[in-house]
Amino acid sequence: MTEENRITFPQDFVWGAATAAYQIEGAWDADGRGESVWDRYAHTPGKVLHGHTGDVACDHYHRWREDVALMRDLGLHAYRFSISWPRLLPDGRGAVNQKGVDFYSRLVDALLEAGIQPFVTLFHWDLPQALQDAGGWCNRATAEAFAEYTNVVGRALGDRVKRWFTLNEPQVVVICGYEHDWHAPGVNDPASGPAVAHHLMLAHGWAASVLRSVAPGSEVGLALDIWPQEPASGSNADARLSQWRDCVSNRRFLDLAFGRGYPAALEAHYRRLGYWPEGADDFVKAGDMEAIGVPLDFLGINHYSRNVVRDQESPDNLPVTVVPGDKTDMGWEVYPNGLYNVLMRIWREYAPRKLYISENGASYSDAPGPDGQIHDARRVDYLRRYFTAAHRAIQDGVPLAGYFVWSLLDNFEWAAGYTQRFGIVWVDYQTQQRIPKDSALWYRQVIADNGFLQK
Repeated sequence: MTEENRITFPQDFVWGAATAAYQIEGAWDADGRGESVWDRYAHTPGKVLHGHTGDVACDHYHRWREDVALMRDLGLHAYRFSISWPRLLPDGRGAVNQKGVDFYSRLVDALLEAGIQPFVTLFHWDLPQALQDAGGWCNRATAEAFAEYTNVVGRALGDRVKRWFTLNEPQVVVICGYEHDWHAPGVNDPASGPAVAHHLMLAHGWAASVLRSVAPGSEVGLALDIWPQEPASGSNADARLSQWRDCVSNRRFLDLAFGRGYPAALEAHYRRLGYWPEGADDFVKAGDMEAIGVPLDFLGINHYSRNVVRDQESPDNLPVTVVPGDKTDMGWEVYPNGLYNVLMRIWREYAPRKLYISENGASYSDAPGPDGQIHDARRVDYLRRYFTAAHRAIQDGVPLAGYFVWSLLDNFEWAAGYTQRFGIVWVDYQTQQRIPKDSALWYRQVIADNGFLQK
């Protein structure tokens, strides 16, 4: 290989890694932390694989100094992490738990001292259980509580934190947590989805305005998980279904975030089903669309793969367009072109000021070998291919400003418990030993060189 094969990213490109509070912190009932919906869900038999919980997870709450040193050694420019809402406000609103505030303040200070930019996510699914008991995201009051919580965090950290994600993947909360029982809080009521989505996005808009007030100079965005919904064939049935699924899972949140309101087809569909009440009972109030559509400083894209959609009415003799290829341990297709397509689509259709890949990574179960090291060649290859797709998008004009690998550490993977390992750092959950995998060492070199040689 020669330098002609080298891919180089823009000089100010931000290389980072991401985590979420419930997945790594542990200390679930320590120092005044309140119960979250994920505590309740994981402690309910049959909800999480093998009965795993996040009670200890990676014990990051006690081992954060070690983890910051690890990030510094890897040369990370930035670290995206989430705040545990119930650690700061045990009841979701009201009395502030100062020990929780102090924990995140110390973490931010340590990151800055190590030369690492903190990118804070305010909500990564761990709603305080006290708010869920009062209706959760079905209730407009939860969005009001989120604005109050944002005010607490912004005043505590806004002098040092300058980049904020309000929400992480609201679509997953809606579909997995409320319309179905796949994630906490496990409501399993399809009719709840439209109100939940609205209140989440209203919380986003209100929080963005709060941050700009209490933390001047902040950049504010949110992280949406975008999965292309591609038809499995050329049939009209497959095309219609793929367009509908794109509307529900992607376009609904993109349109709202960029001030376009609801897709007409989505609202009409939910009204026909009776999921969208009329008149005084309508969850959409005057001024909501303006609040939700507050301008974004950036958009975070969480992307892993694509969905290939086949309608039951589609003729069986039509060819399926899925290209045979590798799958990760989650069963997700390795399809780097999907990332390129997502970036190009969002840039062309919504013209964001700036984009970040706020999550991308792969689950592979490679364990320490005889030499004690983790030789995760598949993850290295995965990242190389997805980084290449991102670079291609930059070359074609997309204002991509950074890339956060999911995840820094192996961790609690929601309903899959500890059966999936997304980390570039191996975690022994019995001893809490951390071992950087080959992918972490490769990533360290990518960061140092701001690029890499193509194969």
